[in-house]
Amino acid sequence: MISKLFSPITLGNLVLDNRIVISPMCQYSAENGQATDWHLIHLGHLAMSGAGLLFIEATAIAPEGRISAGDLGLWSDLTEMALARVIQAVRQYSSMPIAIQLAHAGRKASTKVPWEGGQSIAKGNGGWQTVSPSILPYASGDPHPHALDATDLQRICQDFVSAAQRAHRLGVDVIELHAAHGYLLHQLLSPLSNVRNDQFGGSLENRMRFPLEVFEAIRSVVPEESPVGIRISATDWVEGGWDIEQSVVFVKELQRRGCTFVDVSSGGLSPLQQISIEPGYQVRFAEKIRQETGLTTIAVGLITEPEQAETIIATGQADMVALARGMLYDPRWPWHAAAKLGAQVIAPKQYWRSQPQAFKTLFKQ
Repeated sequence: MISKLFSPITLGNLVLDNRIVISPMCQYSAENGQATDWHLIHLGHLAMSGAGLLFIEATAIAPEGRISAGDLGLWSDLTEMALARVIQAVRQYSSMPIAIQLAHAGRKASTKVPWEGGQSIAKGNGGWQTVSPSILPYASGDPHPHALDATDLQRICQDFVSAAQRAHRLGVDVIELHAAHGYLLHQLLSPLSNVRNDQFGGSLENRMRFPLEVFEAIRSVVPEESPVGIRISATDWVEGGWDIEQSVVFVKELQRRGCTFVDVSSGGLSPLQQISIEPGYQVRFAEKIRQETGLTTIAVGLITEPEQAETIIATGQADMVALARGMLYDPRWPWHAAAKLGAQVIAPKQYWRSQPQAFKTLFKQ
């Protein structure tokens, strides 16, 4: 039987060789927002993995939008030039399509890198002023964010647009807007973090307003045939917060504005979240959104086994699957999945002779 996981899929004007996506994974290794040799090594070896699509990590649209001082950025000519060097080097040896996730951390910005604890850093201690739709901090003891006014929101929207234009100029194939994991756009969507009483708060329509405006603005400056999608948290996993029903409404509004795909994750908005983690624990959210909207969906979350990924695609739970930590642990996961499922992957010519005798037709030649 022909593997569904290794069947092609079309996003806008782009045909992916298979349905395996390498998720955006923060590396906290940039310098003043600029990509370094670490990014060249990291993205370079993942580009040899045989996946269908490679995401660059969450990329800040402004300095204050970084999670940490080590975050990658795309807000200036210098950050654009640094990323261009990496992309050009990767493209020299890999034909894998490249995507970028554009992000603003909002109140979850100004933190230490994970291996130093990840705690919030106050402005006077080397951090910077965070922003959010309301003055509510992420966690008790965190500095209060600045509540964004209409002028602030207009500026941030333009920052997203400018970053999208830079990404398109760099030749990035796919743009994803980050509206998940408790970062700024998610903060606007959730009633737990957005307690405004103006046109950007209160009702679901109002809470969706700014994220939809940002999406529309990005979509308007990127060619119609170029894929533009979004990552959402389908639920906050907190009673009274953002949930799957609101997510469905949001995705339908995105569809009307030309959204190509939705990358369905969950959580990250509140330390009070209660998540029952098990293999594929978020897949049901992608499945419901796909059933309710028909939009192309990416499922994420503890998808680790080839047979598991195959089932998700074959049964119509999602159109693609994304791997993150599992891909870091096994950067040749698509090779091994193809071997198990009787499929083929694209691999560099320099590696063709590495095929085990039992899988001598594994690589497309």
